[in-house]
Amino acid sequence: MKKIEAIIRPFKLDDVKEALIEEGIHGLTITEVRGYGRQKGHTEIYRGSEYRIEFVPKIKIEVIVPESQEEIVINTILRAAKTGQVGDGKIFISNVEDAIRIRTEESGKNAL
Repeated sequence: MKKIEAIIRPFKLDDVKEALIEEGIHGLTITEVRGYGRQKGHTEIYRGSEYRIEFVPKIKIEVIVPESQEEIVINTILRAAKTGQVGDGKIFISNVEDAIRIRTEESGKNAL
């Protein structure tokens, strides 16, 4: 199994969610996060005063899938989240040893 974590722009969440559902991926977890990458935050003007936002608001999506669906999920997120501008985000892939559904105690792919 693979864990795919994607850090994306908040306004792209609905696009990514709908694209994943169309591909048959139904379970995901989201977290509101803040951080910065190469852009190192940005400046904004509010009531005539300029101020720096160092940690930019983002959304982290976590999806656990069988290895057979890894490429589908990655390509779907890339297609749905990309704007082509700095700050589109990142995708991280890691191995998952096991998963256990608490209600039924099923494990492995059956728990997904």
